[in-house]
Amino acid sequence: MPKGQRRLAGLDEKIIALYARGLSTRDIQAQIQDLYGVKLSADLVSEITDGVQTEVKQWQQRPLDKLYPIVYLDAIYVKVRHEGKVINQAVYIALGVNLEGHKEALGLWMSPAQEGSKFWLQVLTELKNRGVEDIFIACVDGLTGFPQAIEAVYPKTRIQLCIVHLVRNALNYVPWKEKKEVAADLKEIYQASTVAEAEMALERFADKWDDKYPTISAMWLRHWERVIPFFDYPPDIRRAIYTTNAIESVNRSLRKVLKTKGSFSSPQAVFKLMYLVLENIAKKWTMPIRNWKGALNCFAIEFPERFPQP
Repeated sequence: MPKGQRRLAGLDEKIIALYARGLSTRDIQAQIQDLYGVKLSADLVSEITDGVQTEVKQWQQRPLDKLYPIVYLDAIYVKVRHEGKVINQAVYIALGVNLEGHKEALGLWMSPAQEGSKFWLQVLTELKNRGVEDIFIACVDGLTGFPQAIEAVYPKTRIQLCIVHLVRNALNYVPWKEKKEVAADLKEIYQASTVAEAEMALERFADKWDDKYPTISAMWLRHWERVIPFFDYPPDIRRAIYTTNAIESVNRSLRKVLKTKGSFSSPQAVFKLMYLVLENIAKKWTMPIRNWKGALNCFAIEFPERFPQP
């Protein structure tokens, strides 16, 4: 190491990369010692990873596009230490699909429990202040107070119960050996051409599975009024809304890293790690979502007065 230099060139980046993959401070110390024969203190590792906090703040405040045809809202649950106790916190993620069909994480917000319209009003107002003037479709998973908030900030936005979440929640009741068959039967519901066909598919599903899993058809019926707007859209927009890669791949990557942490010392520690994971995920978002050109043409027809003109 050259005289006067405190750390090896590129060491900070390697430590941050290891941290972003869920390694603990102890694991990072061991890895660096194995690779370079350098013994680092826990304080130094924490100091290096804390340097990301400025990037997190800039990312959370960066300007956004004027229009996102689709925005998904989802939650990841984490444990955070607070006043000597460990409490469950919900971290909400807004994932937008821009006019080029590329996915973009718009921001992260934390709340201690299921929040109401006041919380969502703050989130949506923040998005508007950062430049988002319009959203065509907001896909949500039954978030309390969200419809009222979006009506206040984006009154023209259509709210769609996220089919991905509904299928995922349904499969939580099914053992692994039958998940494939149940998922195939659910697919007949949301891939139906019309509401009437979807209702018949749901009846067939109930006849077949209610004896084993009565909760599933009851859950779909309970949310049916929020499901059926899905059938008003042409197939290309439906496929754009129901793209498991859009939200499920993000959740899988986040959970894979977050499960290595028992609990976090602070909300800032949560945002720091989730930001780094999202940055890694975003490197793979080089292509538009599948069939985006067809969806974009349908959006132009469906929302002609709001679609940007060339």
